[in-house]
Amino acid sequence: MLANNATRRLIGGWRRTLSANAIVKRPSSTSKSTNTINLVQASRWTGRSVLALAASAGAVGFGLAAFALDRSPKRTASLFNDMTPGPRYASVKELELALKEIRQETKALGEDEDIISTDADELHAHGYSEWSTVNPDGLPVAVAYPRSTEQVSVIARICHRYHVPIIGYSGGSSLEGHFSAPYGGISVDFAYMNKIIQLNKGDMDVVVQPSIGWQDLNTQLAQMGSGLFFPIDPGPSAKIGGMIGTNCSGTNAVRYGTMKDWVINLTVVLADGTVIKTRRRPRKSSAGYNLNGIFVGSEGTLGLVTEATLKLAIVPEETSVAVVSFPTMRDAASAAAGIMQAGIPVASMEVMDDIQMRVINLGGATAPRVWKEAPTLFFKFAGTKPSVKDNISRVNGITKANGGSNFEFARDEREQKLLWSARKEVLWSMLALRKEGEEVWSTDVAVPFSRLAELIEISKKEMDEMGLFASILGHIGDGNFHESIIYNRTDPAERAKVERCVKNMVNRALDMEGTCTGEHSVGWGKKASLLREVGPDTLGVMKQIKAALDPLWIMNPGKIFDVPSER
Repeated sequence: MLANNATRRLIGGWRRTLSANAIVKRPSSTSKSTNTINLVQASRWTGRSVLALAASAGAVGFGLAAFALDRSPKRTASLFNDMTPGPRYASVKELELALKEIRQETKALGEDEDIISTDADELHAHGYSEWSTVNPDGLPVAVAYPRSTEQVSVIARICHRYHVPIIGYSGGSSLEGHFSAPYGGISVDFAYMNKIIQLNKGDMDVVVQPSIGWQDLNTQLAQMGSGLFFPIDPGPSAKIGGMIGTNCSGTNAVRYGTMKDWVINLTVVLADGTVIKTRRRPRKSSAGYNLNGIFVGSEGTLGLVTEATLKLAIVPEETSVAVVSFPTMRDAASAAAGIMQAGIPVASMEVMDDIQMRVINLGGATAPRVWKEAPTLFFKFAGTKPSVKDNISRVNGITKANGGSNFEFARDEREQKLLWSARKEVLWSMLALRKEGEEVWSTDVAVPFSRLAELIEISKKEMDEMGLFASILGHIGDGNFHESIIYNRTDPAERAKVERCVKNMVNRALDMEGTCTGEHSVGWGKKASLLREVGPDTLGVMKQIKAALDPLWIMNPGKIFDVPSER
């Protein structure tokens, strides 16, 4: 334990001491959001070479932190007893050999460019996230930029041979430390694998690579004149690979479901480099285990997705966007529950409290229009013109019965896009409001409809009593909401207060038969909550699956559950 703690402190020291030469640069995005906030690097490092980096990272991340691997077979008294021996990670020499072999093999396959980068800024960007709630100490030792499934297989096979951890990376927008590198290793960035491989318009599906963004995918589908779109819509910068890894949802979930509902099949590179395809292309199949269900939501701990076949939906004939304000958050939540219980097929239904409405106005996204700063439901209605008109009428009756104001509609398509964009960009908008030394803690839970109003009301009261800039928003149509709190990271007492507030929200949700995370997933930050939610036996099943597919624990180690300790 003492060695482990010392290791963590040394790994954290990388941020102050490491440097390396720039070898590969992440390609620039072809589609930048006008609301994107430029992040400032937290630190700059000095030093001489990648060998200094490898020495620090290898000796620390893979040496002291490397648990001894007990290669003798062990039997467990029960399937669920955690008797897995702690893994041994690569030494400095093994790390150097792994990087050398990856370069050699990819070059032999015809790749002209060096796909490995050890640039200090690249390492920092792939191990630390400004908007993540948690950032465990440690950085990757290198970043790999593969161009194909074959190259990913080479990386995995060599890392498996030398016991080098592998961390997948696509959009980098996750909030629970998913792409952090607490045990060092290689970050596999899919930035160059961002294309549509095949559109099957007649079958209403598309084959894509993992680093295409959902917004870019829909833009290209529109440019092709397909009449189709991909409906899962999380944060604007999210990429398909990360969306699969976290089983994300977004504002359209109330009508279209979550990521798992739109995946037909996956091409996955396993820990040892083996390449599998989970299914064929029909929309339904009962052939064997549902492997899609294992890999979707596995957060890169079981394998790396290099291709995905996704279902597509028809672009609606008519779309209307409107907001309704309420006296209290409980009134808004009660109205939302009533709409769902009435079975009205709204396309989206979001909730934002008075603070978030103020953020929209401060951000000026819909200027010169200013919205009432009160608890508000956002609605998107989509379908045929008669169905949209009927749904608006029915929803209007329910909202008025719960104290809602008159509908305020976006006046044209431009304002629809601006208003919905403002809703989608709220986290980035809150980040822009920070002062020196401040951070945003954003996390989510989900509960059954019947408990939603109660949970939101209690959570909102506790947040208000903290006296911090804190807000609630969420995908209220499926019982999912988020807390976002700005706090001073340099003030231990303030951070403790925020942690306590968030923990209370999560525990209340679990007490109400809810979940600790509706769409952000577990990552590094919610492992203890996951154990409380599912219990040791269910978690034991997950660990057995992990041990079967990744016995060396090299795939994104430390996420979902802890790496087994030395015995």
